[in-house]
Amino acid sequence: MFDNRYGTGQSTLDAVFRATNFLLAGRIVVVAGFGYCGKGVAERAKGMGADVIITEIDPTKALDAMMQGFRVMPMAEAAKVGDVFITVTGNRDVLRDEHFAVMKDGVIMANSGHFDIEIDVAWLEQNAKKKNAKMRHQTDEYVLSDGRRLLLIAEGRLVNLGAAEGHPASVMDMSFSDQALTAEYLVKEAKNLKPGVHTVPTYIDKEVASLKLQSMGGKIDVLTPAQDMYLNSWEHGS
Repeated sequence: MFDNRYGTGQSTLDAVFRATNFLLAGRIVVVAGFGYCGKGVAERAKGMGADVIITEIDPTKALDAMMQGFRVMPMAEAAKVGDVFITVTGNRDVLRDEHFAVMKDGVIMANSGHFDIEIDVAWLEQNAKKKNAKMRHQTDEYVLSDGRRLLLIAEGRLVNLGAAEGHPASVMDMSFSDQALTAEYLVKEAKNLKPGVHTVPTYIDKEVASLKLQSMGGKIDVLTPAQDMYLNSWEHGS
């Protein structure tokens, strides 16, 4: 939740700014995917004044995006109007030839979800009339046969690592703390665990969250005995 949503959200846009010096306010940003990473990117782009469009394949996530105030449409439609495209899906060919064919001149494309196959870079390499490599920091310009220019950041690889510094340390500390405590749990409980994939115990997540909250000066309430009894009882109905 924190690493993907807040880390990816900030570091992705940080990379876009470093690579292009682009002003988001008033521009159309298309975010492909509305999982934790996509939500983080979309929320931060919206907060900086962008008109954000979400593309999705999951109706539940698409509805969530729409109810949060984002426009939702297929990529075939979004490709015609977007100024910036950011893929965060974990799948391949999210932006491909049929989308490149209708994009505006000068669009910016970046991937922050998976390997360098979310954007069909191979097609651009094979079909662009001209490639102006590294015209800016980690930004390549592909000139198509009709003269339109498509800008690709970090070769379509993870943009926050290729064109920026990745997630801030102050969010990664939670992820690494979770991993360390989980490793300790596996060692201590090895004899009691069957081979397979296990969910991280909730108490570990809560311990990390509590420590982080404390370090940031946050405090929470504590249940009264009556409240605790009520929450753990079914007798009062709903």
